[in-house]
Amino acid sequence: MLSIGVDIGGTKIAAGVVHEDGRILARTSRRTPATDPELIEGAVIEAVRELQADHQVVGVGIGAAGFVGADRRTVVFAANLAWRDCALADDIESGVDLPVVVENDANAAGWAEYRFGAAKDSRNMLMLTVGTGLGGALVLDGNLVRGEGGFAGEVAHMTAVPDGQWCGCGRQGCLEQYTSGTALVRAGRHRAGTGHELYAPLLAAAGGEVARIDGPLITQLAEDGDTGAVALLAELGEWLGFGAANVSALLDPGTIVVGGGVSAAGELLLAPARAAYDRHLTARAYRTVAHFAVASTGNEAGIIGAADLAR
Repeated sequence: MLSIGVDIGGTKIAAGVVHEDGRILARTSRRTPATDPELIEGAVIEAVRELQADHQVVGVGIGAAGFVGADRRTVVFAANLAWRDCALADDIESGVDLPVVVENDANAAGWAEYRFGAAKDSRNMLMLTVGTGLGGALVLDGNLVRGEGGFAGEVAHMTAVPDGQWCGCGRQGCLEQYTSGTALVRAGRHRAGTGHELYAPLLAAAGGEVARIDGPLITQLAEDGDTGAVALLAELGEWLGFGAANVSALLDPGTIVVGGGVSAAGELLLAPARAAYDRHLTARAYRTVAHFAVASTGNEAGIIGAADLAR
């Protein structure tokens, strides 16, 4: 049985035909016309039709970056795409003649890891995607947790530091402001710009231009053993572990999967995350400690998870 998964990102729409065992059999992509909802829908319909032409599919799953309603059909709000109370499933169904399910993109990626990836042997999973921002997904007793309004799993906007860094959501001190690719780059640029000798190699690697410091550069230097870059990733990991411990105090996941672009740092990120998790976890001596793992489905997670949830 085949279904189509669509991952709508800020710059690219990626779609694929997915087998029930998680294999992607065919792919296509389109540029995301981020400022126009009708053009986004048109691009999705075009991609689905292209894949439909050569495959018999039973439905379409769409992973959308935003707040998806509990009806799994409506995108209530998206910070980086022009969606406001958008009846996305209805609009796509009218163009492809297939049933459509809409999920938050982090939920879709988390479901892929639960079904086919690093958490496939776990019944209770927390997924943390550390990219430009911080995404989250929860699977408890084998069920994807959506919550009353469909907004569960938004770990990015748990308060980590009262009255701390301003967040794009309009509040202060959200966890995303301390553990995300954006936070990593902000910290790296700030510290390199102070002239502190610990971060002199980072500034030199950026050609002396603070604005050229980015996440991949910091990760590369850390992998090469640069002390300042290692410290930046360690700090990010500590915040990640702190957030994971707070979620675990309430929901007790058995596996914590870390994905997103920053997860490419591997143990440079996960080792300090585990250590901070152990320090902050309540009743640490009396409970089963969650296993940390790097996501294994990579950039295809959104397609695979959305397709499987639709099926």
